[in-house]
Amino acid sequence: MADTDDIHRARAGRPLILVAPRYELCQPCLKMPERLAPEETAATVFLDAILAAGGLPLVMSLTDDDDVIAEMVSMADGIAVPGGHDVSPALWGDNSPYDEQLLCPERDAFEVKLIKEAIGSHTPLFCACRGMQVLNVALGGSLCMDVPSRKPESGMALWRHTAILNDPAHPVEIKAGSLLERAVGGFSLVQANSSHHCCVDRLGEGVELVACATDGIPEAIEVPGERFCLGVQWHPEYTWRKMETDFNLWKSFVSAAAAYRESR
Repeated sequence: MADTDDIHRARAGRPLILVAPRYELCQPCLKMPERLAPEETAATVFLDAILAAGGLPLVMSLTDDDDVIAEMVSMADGIAVPGGHDVSPALWGDNSPYDEQLLCPERDAFEVKLIKEAIGSHTPLFCACRGMQVLNVALGGSLCMDVPSRKPESGMALWRHTAILNDPAHPVEIKAGSLLERAVGGFSLVQANSSHHCCVDRLGEGVELVACATDGIPEAIEVPGERFCLGVQWHPEYTWRKMETDFNLWKSFVSAAAAYRESR
């Protein structure tokens, strides 16, 4: 945990953006036959995007301690939740068999608490891919765990939604007047990359669907009335260098965090 002087230094310059960590198990190998402790990490592209947008990123410690989560959120000017594992269907009461290797209960428990704390304190919150899905689930929503099984919009075929990170994969239609429309620079149609096989299904309480791919797959949600509470299904951390709309997303989030810092 940063000391008080560190927090004051962060507040004097760039807004402090706390990043929820990925949780990676380390497998034994010839050089280290014993299992090492799990690692809590962040993708460099995610941190680089926050830095380029003017923020000061700091990777959080994964914990189930409510008081620690509340203390971390209290020092943050913004919270960012990245992609990763699938979200457990058990969180919305679906106990059907599911491949446990795709899940991360440690992240589920932490991020649900983190998102609720961030929204409860009105801290700017930006969620990507899995992060968008956890945002919806934390507020009582559910997910579709198999995008290819969904029926596309009438007259359309499903776009490829997996394993395209560094280039646009499909167009996304944005709701007029939404936070997302403002955040991307006023555009109503954008291109997005795509690397997911799950998506939002039933919306959580207070959650609004504000963008879909042209095949009908949900691509963005937000919580109206918050300073900045936005989730996108794509990975803007991979494309902000080449796509203006994705860099605008990061700048809009960091700008909201800076405004929140100034208001405190």
